[in-house]
Amino acid sequence: MDLGLKDRVYVVTGATRGLGNAAARELVSDGAKVVVTGRDEKTAADAASGLGPNAVGVAADNGAAETPARLIASAREHFGGFDGILISVGGPPPGFAADNTDEQWTVAFESVFLGAVRLARAAAEELGEGGVIGFVLSGSVHEPIPGLTISNGLRPGLAGFAKSLANELGPRGIRVVGLLPSRIDTDRVRQLDGLSADPEATRAANESRIPLRRYGAPEEFGRTAAFLLSPAASYLTGIMLPVDGGMRSGF
Repeated sequence: MDLGLKDRVYVVTGATRGLGNAAARELVSDGAKVVVTGRDEKTAADAASGLGPNAVGVAADNGAAETPARLIASAREHFGGFDGILISVGGPPPGFAADNTDEQWTVAFESVFLGAVRLARAAAEELGEGGVIGFVLSGSVHEPIPGLTISNGLRPGLAGFAKSLANELGPRGIRVVGLLPSRIDTDRVRQLDGLSADPEATRAANESRIPLRRYGAPEEFGRTAAFLLSPAASYLTGIMLPVDGGMRSGF
């Protein structure tokens, strides 16, 4: 199946590792060109180098007000166009309601929520018909995850923003989609498992609640993201797609 990604240009934030990197890798492998971002200049450059000549790395802080315009300008400068963005951000610090400080909430709101809103608004202004805005969110959009109170508070709000944006941009032929990963085998998920007294037992317990009885591989998430961002998914918008091996209980 040809996804129609050849020579299309995407910005993928938070793409030096984990889910963002997996998505960027699959986009490039299908012929797209990507601007990948990370907080550190060398890390972003190394990630782009690992993806080949159709990728460029840019150091960027999602929470900075000037970041969206700079990333879109980089896409146009390096690859001559801009067809979409995948907004992926690092997870907020873990903790329960009584543990997380006001400062942690404020920092997470700036980077995870407001930063994503700014990126999406800037993309919406620059994209034409056939453009796409994607959000990497979390299974916590539907079901809170114990010990991730800040994420549980912010991710559902972003999903609501994405749905509103899909309604507003639909008449212009611009799509908005969300991905809801759960137990994908990334550094972040391994770190969360490692907070327990017995990480191996925690992983085994989580796997027992997944119908496929295993954690997802990053490339499985990446392929799903590449499809949703591609012209092959041209009639999908306003959706929040779980990438969780069936872990979510509801329909």
